[in-house]
Amino acid sequence: MNNLFDLPAQGSATEIVESLVKGNHVLVERIISIGHTTPAGEWYDQPHDEWVVLLQGEAQLEDETGKAIALYAGDYCLILAHQKHRVAYTSTEPPCIWLAIHGALSIA
Repeated sequence: MNNLFDLPAQGSATEIVESLVKGNHVLVERIISIGHTTPAGEWYDQPHDEWVVLLQGEAQLEDETGKAIALYAGDYCLILAHQKHRVAYTSTEPPCIWLAIHGALSIA
């Protein structure tokens, strides 16, 4: 058994991305961000939808138009396939713990 809130003993210079569950058309990941952001000028442009929930910490996502979305513990959003976005901010204390589900998704 594992716990989503268990963190590495020491901080990490790189963001930690762990695959938790993988199926034919779905991937569930835990992501730990400790002040990590997407490098300036770089964008995620994923071929699949991503539903993400911030379990701990504070973060800010930004789309290619410059629109920023602040996220706090418990907040979630659906990022559609090919919707360019970046992580503009993640807190260090507490570290951000994300749960991300990738696949062909839609809001219920």
